Amino acid sequence: MAFSWAGGTRGTGTRTAPGGAGDGTGWYPVARSSDVGTSPLPVGAGGQPFVVVRLAPGAEVTAVGARCPHRLVPLTTATVVDGRLQCGYHGWQFNAEGRCTLIPALGPDGAPPPRADLAVPWAVEERDGWVWLAPERTTVARPPRAGGSHPAPDPEQVPELPEPAGPVLGNLDPALEHAWHPVALAAELRDGGYVQVRLLGRNWTVHRRGGALDADPPAWGVTERLGLIWLAPDEPRDRPLPVPEADDPRCTAAWLPPARTAAPAGPLVDALVDVAHVPFVHASAAGQDGEVPDQPVTREPGGFCSRQERAVADGVLQVTYVHRAPFQLLLRLTPPDGAATTVVTVLQPEDADSTRVYTCLFLRGVDGQPVPAAVLAAEVAAEQAALAEDLRLVAGTASTGLPLLLRDELHVRSDRLGVALRRALADFAAESAALDRATDLEHRASA
Repeated sequence: MAFSWAGGTRGTGTRTAPGGAGDGTGWYPVARSSDVGTSPLPVGAGGQPFVVVRLAPGAEVTAVGARCPHRLVPLTTATVVDGRLQCGYHGWQFNAEGRCTLIPALGPDGAPPPRADLAVPWAVEERDGWVWLAPERTTVARPPRAGGSHPAPDPEQVPELPEPAGPVLGNLDPALEHAWHPVALAAELRDGGYVQVRLLGRNWTVHRRGGALDADPPAWGVTERLGLIWLAPDEPRDRPLPVPEADDPRCTAAWLPPARTAAPAGPLVDALVDVAHVPFVHASAAGQDGEVPDQPVTREPGGFCSRQERAVADGVLQVTYVHRAPFQLLLRLTPPDGAATTVVTVLQPEDADSTRVYTCLFLRGVDGQPVPAAVLAAEVAAEQAALAEDLRLVAGTASTGLPLLLRDELHVRSDRLGVALRRALADFAAESAALDRATDLEHRASA
């Protein structure tokens, strides 16, 4: 399959110092004791990345692996909560031995699986005002005396986090050539005009002439749908997202201003279908316990659908997710009173580290009544605030794309939508690769 493969460790730098790792003791000075507090500090020892932290003010130093095994989020963004290190994405908590003690999405009776535990060094010790790590077993029981001769550790020598071993779908993956991508709001392109856009690491100019659309350089196709201009660089293999609200006269539509994040599209879609992160990322959800109800998933051509029911004060809230690969998503909320809020999000993969986000709200009032302007404005503002929080979240994950090999991350039962997303994207990438192979064979046969 024509995935972008990445594996191994990108950085192998270690912290060395006279009398430390350089003399074969197996101990590495990684930080001054005074620099380690209750905020995780990234360090490296023996080519391995760790974070060091005190799980209470003045407590002993704890050293654990540098990222959460769940979604590979760097634990430099974690916080100390009740003597545990808590990942800022889904609230997973780890004790001083690296053992995962809590996964909020599983509820109070949920047991973390063994793979949820963090890697830890063989030993960590403070001596002469320094924090020392022994990443592997060593015959030297204690680190050597510092004697005041050690330079401050160089932050540039902290190893980069290793990439997943399997395929990672990033913004420049060749498979994305075979999809329709949004490149502009239809309102941004008047007749006789043009817009310059960035897509898959290339510049494009899209024209509207006499109502017809075209692109320079030439693309497989350019079209208008759902109030957006779409461009397919090569023969598309994706399927359009069904949005019945777009043709429903009872619905009022409102576009958010297009947004942008310095992160790939795949991890952002993953965040948007993920429920477990809500209590730990979104201010409006403060006080929620984080337990995730059952999420039935139905695989559909080009993606998946999930229809759920959640008990609320006055009845049952119906929740529907619909995904179409690669980056089209619909979320519909239907409360007991018959009103409905639908959020459509589609993503434009501009560059490896840039994604443009298009979001449209469709609101239907009770009994199909028009939605008051004040209500519409409030809903738009709330959606903008939630989206901004998600954009900050994914930008801080330092991700190069979405891992498609399930083994590269740790999935629990609350991750069913995320698993379905990865499978849908893997299928899409495989179909695109097959199309490329068939095209190549045709070209060779006709040469």
